[in-house]
Amino acid sequence: MLPWLAPHSVGFPDPRRALDEPNGLLAAGGELSPQWLIAAYRRGIFPWYSQDQPILWWSPDPRLVLFPEEIRIRRSLAKRLRNAGFTITFDQDFEAVINACAAVRADAEGTWIGSDMIDAYCRLHRLGHAHSIEVWQNCRLAGGLYGVALGRMFFGESMFSHERDASKVALVHLARHLEAQGGGLIDCQMHTSHLVSLGARDIARNEFIDYLEQYTAQPAIPWELAASSRITGGHHREQ
Repeated sequence: MLPWLAPHSVGFPDPRRALDEPNGLLAAGGELSPQWLIAAYRRGIFPWYSQDQPILWWSPDPRLVLFPEEIRIRRSLAKRLRNAGFTITFDQDFEAVINACAAVRADAEGTWIGSDMIDAYCRLHRLGHAHSIEVWQNCRLAGGLYGVALGRMFFGESMFSHERDASKVALVHLARHLEAQGGGLIDCQMHTSHLVSLGARDIARNEFIDYLEQYTAQPAIPWELAASSRITGGHHREQ
């Protein structure tokens, strides 16, 4: 029986009690308030559901993660980083990024980022917990990603591209920023071949929770300097 979470008192089951099928489904109900979301991320739990469903909370096993120093940059991507004319900013247009991520893809029947999710993460952004990386080309938003930062962890939520490789460029700059600031881990949540090609790998949920407890207890990564800068081009390690 899937646990139902009462809306007014924050509380989650142990993530290790999540279902094997569907992988990681832990509970339903609760709220998308900042208190609920921060409590969820600190326990390795995230919301993911369609508009016609109650809020569903997940903690899959294994967990896809990216260690910032392990970002994989193929030669073709390195060329795009140098020559595509991209400009990268942090936290300059969070709302535009999450709305672009929510837009229905041409090959999809719908999106899981509904208006309630957009409102919830915009609130987290205003409180300084959610962040966006924007990729611009000719003053137009070409791609980006957003997620939640707690301590030395970044929990990736979604990314998009309007230009080839723009979301990859955003991820590279996120990884470089975290590596420079001593960031420990990027949570990629579910296994995808796209993220694996960029260096992400699966680890056991118990191992992920160990990392989570270690890194969320550390001082927060500074975002203010990144948010006030604009990055154009640059040199990157190739693999």
